[in-house]
Amino acid sequence: MFTTVLLIEKTLSNADLELITTLHGDEKVAFHVLMQPRGTQDELLRAVDDVAFGYLNRAVHEHDEPHGGVAVSTAAAELEHTLQQLRAAGAEATGRVVAEHPLQGLTSLVEQVSADEVIVLAAPQWIEGLFHRDWASQARHKVGVPVLQLFAQQD
Repeated sequence: MFTTVLLIEKTLSNADLELITTLHGDEKVAFHVLMQPRGTQDELLRAVDDVAFGYLNRAVHEHDEPHGGVAVSTAAAELEHTLQQLRAAGAEATGRVVAEHPLQGLTSLVEQVSADEVIVLAAPQWIEGLFHRDWASQARHKVGVPVLQLFAQQD
């Protein structure tokens, strides 16, 4: 069985689900999902990225994202939905919401579950990627297993 740690910030779209569940062909995959609630910590950068990618409507509404406890409970609901999607696709799936910076516990989770890889599935982050401050770039220096960066799709 192939073991993957999956970092996400929102529930999987159908395209995302198809992509990550078919990456390893017919091999069974166990996913350990870390869900980062979206909040104000990177609101400005997300808005700039939205403008850079031509998503002007999303940029205007970045401030409307849930904050604090609401963001955590929203993330928990989205995580549960994602776990159900993965299980319905035939994968094993566990997960948790990480309200703190998600990379802090990533290394220990990779070791704990003997992960074969890390997949970071997030919206394109032009500014953070440019300066190698995005999750995938940071994870590559910490986890000791291959890190694959995928850009989240919209249905």
